Amino acid sequence: MNALGGKAIDVTIVGGGMITNDLILPSIYHLQRMGTVNSINICALNSEPLRALKDNAELREAFPDGDFIPYPDIQESPEERFPDLYKSVIGGMDKYNAVVIAVPDHLHYPMLKEALANDQHVLCVKPLVLNYNESVEIEKQAKDRGLFIGVEYHKRFDRRALLAKRHYRLGELGEFVMGEAKMIEPYFYRFSNFQDWFTVENADPFTYVGCHYVDLVWFITGLKPVGVSVNGVKGKFPNGNEGYMWANGRVVFENGAILSVTDGLGYPDDGAGSNEQCLTMFCEGDGKSGMIKHNDQFRGVTHSYLEGIGCGGSMFNFVNPDFFRLVPWEGRGYKPVGYGFESIAATIGAISRMEDGMKHVNQDEALRKRREVIEETDEKGIIATPANSYVNELVMEAARMSILRDGDFVDILYGASPRVALRG
Repeated sequence: MNALGGKAIDVTIVGGGMITNDLILPSIYHLQRMGTVNSINICALNSEPLRALKDNAELREAFPDGDFIPYPDIQESPEERFPDLYKSVIGGMDKYNAVVIAVPDHLHYPMLKEALANDQHVLCVKPLVLNYNESVEIEKQAKDRGLFIGVEYHKRFDRRALLAKRHYRLGELGEFVMGEAKMIEPYFYRFSNFQDWFTVENADPFTYVGCHYVDLVWFITGLKPVGVSVNGVKGKFPNGNEGYMWANGRVVFENGAILSVTDGLGYPDDGAGSNEQCLTMFCEGDGKSGMIKHNDQFRGVTHSYLEGIGCGGSMFNFVNPDFFRLVPWEGRGYKPVGYGFESIAATIGAISRMEDGMKHVNQDEALRKRREVIEETDEKGIIATPANSYVNELVMEAARMSILRDGDFVDILYGASPRVALRG
């Protein structure tokens, strides 16, 4: 029985890296045992990450009945690469199931196209794509075929963000005018597979994690960003590849408000937290001011362990219990809790409910019903979709243009054909 209601769907995860290990697979495993997900495929570039997922002791303990079909087989040599295997795996799925895209940002677009061409619904890690025209193309193709696309901006499901959105939209905080956000990921990311793809020509910390806070300000306030300037600090990965290790962006919104966003791959491995992330927004009211302040890396919980088990192996830890944790529950193993899980469950659950009973209606009626669900989700604006998060693609496109030009200001122009353009 599906605990979320709807049809049990098959899921193919494309990408076997850190986000799959830490968030996506445990979430999908739990949805599987709750009856929302049926079979699970995971497709990766080679066998090494798939073997690591199979051997993960924490996942085996938390989900003793959980399993997936690996592509390629884990017996394949880890040196052998299968860059196009995902196409045949997706092509072998029955229509109207789900593909989870969890690969580096610059690879999202071709994989989205492949999933949609095979009539699969999609959950994609953020950002959806890196330019606006691609997002419009993907949105149109999905709507034409009645396919659901959810973008994994999980901070929208943080209760703090939902509370801030409600109070802001009720006018109880004033109008946003000045703010700053920060997300500094661990230094050890530099030793991961980041060093193979997080290079100057492909990515930077602002587009990789700063996008979370740009989306969050848009989500809370409804204000459109109209200009971006981003500077980066380059460095070398252990393998010699050059990447932006740090970035600072200034985002100007349509009412003149300014958000400063600082990001990097440099939170100390011996630090007490798994990262550093926060958001402060100052607002103007009638003869007074308001404020939103979220210290997201520290939620009032600290643990001091006998041995170093923190993100970087530290013994004293700032514990964030709200994003994603595995905790005891009334069933076997452990269950995931937090807004990271809730975000994934919302998209997979929406797809499951959308497909419930569709086999009993004709093709035209099924398409109409699917489009209704998509439009309702777009309008509700909680699950991020191409239609309600499109400003992020404009910001990402502007940010990449700016950082590659050492911080030149890039305007975001709306109207009939939104676009970005270098100022002047």
